[in-house]
Amino acid sequence: MSAPASVRGGAPENPVRGTPGAVEGAVVGGVVGAVVGAVVEPSASEVAGAAAGERAGLWRRALAEFVGTGLLVAVVVGSGIAAANLSPDDVGLQLLENSLATTLGLAVLIAVLGPVSGAHLNPVVTLVDLLLGRQDPAGPRLADVTAYLAAQVTGGIGGAVLANAMFGEPTALATTDRASGATFLAEVVATAGLVLVIFGLLRAGRETMIAPAVGAYIGAAYWFTSSTSFANPAVTVGRVLSDSFAGIAPGSVLPFVLAQLVGGAVGIGLVAVLYPVRAAPVRR
Repeated sequence: MSAPASVRGGAPENPVRGTPGAVEGAVVGGVVGAVVGAVVEPSASEVAGAAAGERAGLWRRALAEFVGTGLLVAVVVGSGIAAANLSPDDVGLQLLENSLATTLGLAVLIAVLGPVSGAHLNPVVTLVDLLLGRQDPAGPRLADVTAYLAAQVTGGIGGAVLANAMFGEPTALATTDRASGATFLAEVVATAGLVLVIFGLLRAGRETMIAPAVGAYIGAAYWFTSSTSFANPAVTVGRVLSDSFAGIAPGSVLPFVLAQLVGGAVGIGLVAVLYPVRAAPVRR
């Protein structure tokens, strides 16, 4: 093994006797390192809290929800644009490509961000978590919910703009009208099933299965629902800003969001009946 450079050349030079640039560089480097360390590295209390299983700070969790929801919408919209470009004459193939990307992307995002924020990425999931956790002292607080909802909606909007930019598409209001009695029912079913999958697994003590299970469920719901399973108000709002295969006209947003909220309520009822007692403490 070769020796360090300072040893190979003899006794190490005193840094103070070096060139003036070396002195200033060392000082500047130390200051920058301290600033970056303060921003990036967690504090001792945060490290201790993480070791004890405590939640990350609210700003970190909100940032995770913003990034996660943004990336989810970018996956949905971006893959929709790509599918339309690659298979312009085959809508079924477009849906297959779009659903496959969403299935995989959603599962990965939940696995990566779950340890930080719980990876709700969905206002319905956040609201259901609040309602089901009211009796839990460690459950979500109203301030948490407010921060999560704001992060999810703004993240969804940002994700659509990002997807458009990556494909050189203009950010414009979508013109695809999706509202109908059938799609309203489809969104109720899709959202109720999503809530059941997430909170059923949590109450069964099988939270490690949530990421793949949610990805698989949403991928399947693309095909067994007439709405292609939006099941997420933040994603619905974000997709308004992409006039593409994945877009939804502004006039269809309110019926979809209302259906999703109804589905969330139905999901709560199913969870309460099927899983009245938690098998293990919920890890948030």
